[in-house]
Amino acid sequence: MGNICGKSESDNFSQPGRVLGSAPPQPERASVPSKVGGPPRTLGGGSPSSPPDGGNSDEARRRAAEAAEARAKAVASKPTGKLGTQLAVQKKQTRNETLKELSNAEIRQRDADEAAQARSHN
Repeated sequence: MGNICGKSESDNFSQPGRVLGSAPPQPERASVPSKVGGPPRTLGGGSPSSPPDGGNSDEARRRAAEAAEARAKAVASKPTGKLGTQLAVQKKQTRNETLKELSNAEIRQRDADEAAQARSHN
């Protein structure tokens, strides 16, 4: 049995090997440029030879802010269903309201436990 994508008739030892301790030839390496850097550029901003324009970045920032506002409005207007409305109600609660609700739930749980214990006559 063999590999489906492999060569059908290849022998691993058909080619001559190399002597122990010899390494395969190393590929040539690209030279590192002597000067790295230059003026800072924004991503997607024209050719590298053109200087960055201050008004251009302000325009891009304004468009990005408008797009973010549009996404936020789209999410806010989207129907969320039962769980989404419950989450919205939870987010609107203050810390004190949350603590008060947890305290009331704990009191109800204790009352239920006491009633169950009274019924079992322990």
